[in-house]
Amino acid sequence: MNLTWWSIEVRDGETPARQWRDAWSSSLLEAAVTHGAHDFIWQAEPFGVVLELGFAEHETAAWDRFRRLPAVVAALDAVDPRTLYVYPGRGGSAGAGMPRRTPRPIVEDAAPLPVTPAPLLLARAT
Repeated sequence: MNLTWWSIEVRDGETPARQWRDAWSSSLLEAAVTHGAHDFIWQAEPFGVVLELGFAEHETAAWDRFRRLPAVVAALDAVDPRTLYVYPGRGGSAGAGMPRRTPRPIVEDAAPLPVTPAPLLLARAT
């Protein structure tokens, strides 16, 4: 089964994100499982926590129903908006939906990097 993933990312702020996870995890997971989520995973990251939820690909309305539930609204309202990120796709260290752009290769005929000239040494007669 193909899943459409959504992420709820909470970064550390005035209170640690792990405290938010401890307080709201059971409510969020119960709401997710009873409203169409087929898979979920909590990730603890150095910056906070990420809840990834997988809904069946053909159930596009499942995420919307989940997001409007009072328990979910209350959980997200309990977070400082400056530290809350909700977005489609997997989050945290799972990687982006699109591959990262590789750095451009260095070509031989490219302009040389600027070089700072060495300071001039002046000899003084003593």
